[in-house]
Formats: sequence, C-alpha cells, structure tokens
Amino acid sequence: MSPLPPLASLRAFEAAARHLSFKRAADELGVTPTAISHQVRLLEEIIGSKLFERQPRKVALTEIGVMMFPPLRDAFSSMAKAVGQARRNTGQRAVTLTSTTAFAAKWLVPRIKRFSAQNPDITLRIHPSESVVDLHAGAADCAIRYGRAPFAELVSEPLFEERFAPICNPRLGIRDLADLKHQTLLHSEWRKQDEFTPSWRRWCDIAGVTDIDTRGGAVFTDDSHVIQATIAGQGIALLSSVLVHDDLRSGLLTQPFGPDLAGLGYHFVYPEAAAGNANIQAVRSWLSAEVSNTPENADTAAMEQKRTKLPEG
Repeated sequence: MSPLPPLASLRAFEAAARHLSFKRAADELGVTPTAISHQVRLLEEIIGSKLFERQPRKVALTEIGVMMFPPLRDAFSSMAKAVGQARRNTGQRAVTLTSTTAFAAKWLVPRIKRFSAQNPDITLRIHPSESVVDLHAGAADCAIRYGRAPFAELVSEPLFEERFAPICNPRLGIRDLADLKHQTLLHSEWRKQDEFTPSWRRWCDIAGVTDIDTRGGAVFTDDSHVIQATIAGQGIALLSSVLVHDDLRSGLLTQPFGPDLAGLGYHFVYPEAAAGNANIQAVRSWLSAEVSNTPENADTAAMEQKRTKLPEG
C-alpha cells in the first residue's frame, strides 16, 4: 500500500472541496485561509496534479479534484461517526452544540453556567463555526440555526424571532437623525442576501430617509467584530436585538431611535435519529428555559417609551 499524504492536507482539501471556498474551509477547521491554501498545494505536489482551478473570489474542482472528493468526504464522515460512537460507548455524557461565533460569544457563553448547574453530569461543548456544520457527520450533536424552518432531515424547534435596530455607544450622544448624518455607519457582510438581510439601505427605505450615504463606513465579516466596534464607539450599526440584549440592559449600548427591521428566526435543531438522546433533550430544556426567562419583550416596551420612533411604512 502506498503511503497516504499528510492527514492535514487531505482534511484541508476535503473541507475546501465541500465548501468550494478556502475561507469557509478555514472557518470550519479553525485555521487561516493561507493555511488551507498551503495544505492544498502540498497535496497537489504529492499527487502531481492540480485539484482546484483558482478563480477571483472562488475556486472550482479540477477533474482530478472531482474524482478525489467523494471517497475522502465519505472517509472523514465515517471517521467522525466512529469517534462519536466510541465517545458514547465510554459512558461519558457529553454533547456538542454548534452555532455562529457571534451567537456563541454573546448569547450561549454567558448562560452556560446555568446549564452546568442543572446538568452537572453532562459536559456541554460549544463549537463556534461560520459554516453550517453537518450534524449527521458527528462533528456536533445539535445546533442553533438562523433562517427559515424546516431544515432538511433535522428536527427544528423555534427559539425566538430576530430584530435589527440602530445601536450605538451612548457616549456618542446620538439622539436623532440629524446626529446620524455625522456618524460612521458600521456594516455586517452577509453571505446570503434576501429581503430580511439587515442593511442601512433597507433601514433608510423603511424610515423614509433619503439624504444619507448608506455605502460609506466600515464593513465587518463577523458579527462579533461589528458589535465590538460599536461598543468601542467607532460608529452606529444595525445590530441583532438578540446578540446585544445584555449590552442594552447594562447600558453599554443604546438604541437611540427606530424603526427596527424584522429578521428571521433562531431554531434549535438536531438529527431526527437523535430525538430520543437524553443529552440533546437536556440542552433543549435549558435553551427553552433561557428563552422563557429572557425579559426581552418588557425591555423593548420600556425602550419604546424612551426613544423617538419613526414611522415604519
């Protein structure tokens, strides 16, 4: 049997081929796009053939790449399932929950202590990823997904609906639209665009604002970064009411005016075959309690009385 190439190179190729993106592969594996590119080039040198056609802002598989991808994808899937089965057979109670990096940092992490207190015999692992993790492959057991349900081959349970609103550091002194005109607009870059994608252009259309350049400002590819920039007072952003809920309650951030933009929903999802898994049901119960105990509606009503609300139509 001929020796295999380094496992890291095979893993990098498999992830890049599955996403057709070095960046998304890097997000999934927790490395840089440069590291993915290096590992892929190493594999290409070993087999003596190109695996990707590198094009501006995207990549495509070559004929050799198309041939190699399916067996490698199946092999890594089988390995993940074997590890998951071995972990279950040890008797250790552990469950892995995946979400976006921003949701993990701003919503899940502050609440993990209560899960541990309620379930001292279960280890909860948080797996942040900007790519959609395949829950059937064993990398994670359950997930928080943002979007429209249902999700194929997954049990989906709604948690809450999203809203986006103009948010800033109160030290900026923004109180009305006259102040907005002199502020830096902060933007989040969304991979998928639809009628629910928050943008300053959409907000201005709904608010009836026509004299603001919605193209200017700073653009961030990660929600965590745009939130941090807003907290640092670098400008005003359209932020998730879910992700900055605690920051609004503490006074670290403020919503000076409306309107809000409707978003989609957050859902707790897991494979249909795992519906009876006690660990997943423990996470389900914890999330349900956290959502029920979040006084977001009361806070929103209180803020509505304090701020100038613009017409939404």
